[in-house]
Amino acid sequence: MHSVTKARWQIHFCVLLWGFTAILGKLITLPALPLVWWRMLLVSGSLLLMPRVRRGLKAMPARLRWSYAGIGVLVSLHWLTFYAAIKLANASVAATCIALGPVFLALVEPWIAKRKFDPRELLIGVAVVPGVAMVVGGVPVDMRVGIAVGAFSALLVALFGSYNKRLVEHGDPLTVTCIELGTGTLFLTLLAPLLPHVGPAFVLPSLHDAALLVLLSFGCTLLPFALALVALRHMSAFGTQMVTNLEPVYAIVLAMLMLGEQRQLDGWFYAGVAVILAAVFMHPLLSRRQGKTTQPELLGTAESHNVVE
Repeated sequence: MHSVTKARWQIHFCVLLWGFTAILGKLITLPALPLVWWRMLLVSGSLLLMPRVRRGLKAMPARLRWSYAGIGVLVSLHWLTFYAAIKLANASVAATCIALGPVFLALVEPWIAKRKFDPRELLIGVAVVPGVAMVVGGVPVDMRVGIAVGAFSALLVALFGSYNKRLVEHGDPLTVTCIELGTGTLFLTLLAPLLPHVGPAFVLPSLHDAALLVLLSFGCTLLPFALALVALRHMSAFGTQMVTNLEPVYAIVLAMLMLGEQRQLDGWFYAGVAVILAAVFMHPLLSRRQGKTTQPELLGTAESHNVVE
C-alpha cells in the first residue's frame, strides 16, 4: 500500500478510536474527576516507563518543563470539563461542543501567537452561531448546563493548543505528553479538596470501570497516539485536519448505535450539528498550508484533535 494511502487509513482509525472516548466516558460510572485522574495517571505512568521519555525529561531545560507543566493544567481542566459535559448531558452533546474548538482557536490563537488577526477566520465564528442556537434548542432543558460546560471545554482546547503550538519544536512529543498529563494528575489531586461537591480525585474503580479505564487509556489514547506519530510523517496539515474533523461525526454515530442517544435529541440538534461541522470544515479550507503536518503533541492530549495545523 502506498505510504500516503496507508497513513490516511491509519489516521481514520485513530479518529475512530478517539471517537470512542466519549462513549467510554458515558459507560464509565465514575464521576468526571476520578475518571480523568485515573486516565491521566495511567497514560503518564506508562510513558514514564519508557527510556526515551526519561531521557527527554533529563535533557529538557527546567524552564521548558515548567511551561509544559502549565499547559498540563489546561489539559486537565479540558478533560475534566469534557467528561463533565458527558455526565451532565450525553456523549453526542459533548462531542458537538468539542467541535467548537477550531472556532475558538480562530479567535484566541492570533492573540497568543502575537500574529495579525485574519478576518477570514472570523467567518468561522459567525457561521457557527446559528448551529449552536439550533443545538441548544434541540436538547432537553436539563442538558443545557452540559452544553455550557462542553463549550468551555472547547475553549480550553483552543488555549492549550495555541500554547503547545508556540513550543512545538522544543520537546519530544512523548516527553511533552508525559509532562502535561503527569502535571494534570497532580493538579487534579490538589484541586479535589477545593471541590467537595465533586468528590475526591482518588476513587477506586469497580472491575467494570477499571476495564473500561484501561481501554480508554491505552486503546483510545496511547495506541492512536503511537499510530498518529507514524502516519503524520506522510500527510499534509490540510489532509490531516480534514480527516480529524470527522471525530465528532464518529462520536455521534457511535453514540446513536451504542447508546441510543438519538431518542434523547430532536431534529434541531442534528441540523445544528451539520451547521457547526460545516464551519469546522471551513477552517482548513480558509487556511490551507500544504506540506506541514499536524503537531503530535496535541494528538496525545486533546479530545478534539483538529485544532492545530
